[in-house]
Amino acid sequence: MSSSGPDLVCQLDNVQGMVDALTAVRWKRHQDAVMELSEHGVVLIVEETRCLQAKVYLQRELFVQYEYSAQGRPRFGVSLSLFVNCLNTFSVPGRSNMIEIRYPGPDMQLLLKSVDSMDACIYAEIRTRIPDTISWDYNFEPAGSTPLSFTVKSAALKEAIDDLEWPGSSIQITLEPVPPSVTFRGEGHGDLQIDFMYYANTDLLIAFHCDHRVSYRYKYKFLRATTSNIPSSVIRDNRGSKLTIGRGGMLKVQHLVSVARPSIPHPHVDSAGYQQPSRIAYIEFFVKPEEYEEDIQNGS
Repeated sequence: MSSSGPDLVCQLDNVQGMVDALTAVRWKRHQDAVMELSEHGVVLIVEETRCLQAKVYLQRELFVQYEYSAQGRPRFGVSLSLFVNCLNTFSVPGRSNMIEIRYPGPDMQLLLKSVDSMDACIYAEIRTRIPDTISWDYNFEPAGSTPLSFTVKSAALKEAIDDLEWPGSSIQITLEPVPPSVTFRGEGHGDLQIDFMYYANTDLLIAFHCDHRVSYRYKYKFLRATTSNIPSSVIRDNRGSKLTIGRGGMLKVQHLVSVARPSIPHPHVDSAGYQQPSRIAYIEFFVKPEEYEEDIQNGS
């Protein structure tokens, strides 16, 4: 650590919101993550077998204080499970949970401490490591001039994917412009199909953009990871999740997680439960399609 001081010192007033955001990208018990710091905020990245990647964007506006003094964008590896478990120790229901996060410590640790408790101070050090290079680094490209995307209530999306577990190991997602609809289909010992009809239920399928039929197949375990740990706050707020199919069938799944301090009323909440952007953590998953599905799509 340089004598000039830490790269980052920040304070957050809603630990549970951060726990929710980070838990959303945990799809197995032991998981490593890479954290990248910048003047714009913190990005946490996890991936598996170059087929599934998730990113949590914690913009600097989420923090009560954000002092950044590093040159470039420091990156370090950390155990996601350990990080979430440490944060949980700072989250006490019904009490203010202001914490300070500092990096790096004297031995390149990630340092956490409570800063608003009158009777006790909780302190944690998390060992970091030099990260492996993130091998899967790409730009998500649209499939054409018209976005191929739809927004569905998060609870309904999770329920649909959970229900598709029994048939087999992959799920086919099809978008049809006429009639505007989204179909999730699983095949295995039998088959199961779940349809979202845009005009039939706009309260469920909130938005739909598609100008031509498109269909790709994704491994079930990767698709399920995108919804398996959706925070209860997202379900409770009745939020929507946006799914976009990009070039080559790359699937992007986006969730919005509130990091607003729950004890403070927020007048900028609309009827759909969306809060002002400065208090939202953005979660993005990227799922590659099964390889042969692109050949089917191109040949159809």
